[in-house]
Amino acid sequence: MEMHAVVGAELARRLAADSTLSYQDYEVLVALTDNDSGQLRVMEIAEVLGWEKSRVSHQVSRMTSRGLVEKRPCESDRRGFEVSITDVGRSHIERAAPGHVEAVRELFIDRLSANDLASLTRIARKVLGGESA
Repeated sequence: MEMHAVVGAELARRLAADSTLSYQDYEVLVALTDNDSGQLRVMEIAEVLGWEKSRVSHQVSRMTSRGLVEKRPCESDRRGFEVSITDVGRSHIERAAPGHVEAVRELFIDRLSANDLASLTRIARKVLGGESA
């Protein structure tokens, strides 16, 4: 937990210093840009990020007011909402991503050997896949 807190806080600090995006903005924009259509339902964003639906809704509202995303009722069922990245949002993430990737490398990846990374990958797959030792 300490590693997550320390690395996450430094990544958020650097992102804020180098761009107009908060770390939460960045996470939502990454989720959207990882989807070919550039859009996801609010519940899908919540699942991808591991957030509560209400947290996503509040974050999306803040981002909508800044023109980073658009939110509209889902046409297929009208119960949920779809969130789409805007050209403004895409421009912001394209400018922020290189610095963020560089920071992740500096703070995490480059501090590990090839063996460390292989072990970490194997461990992460077991944990995320629900495998036991």
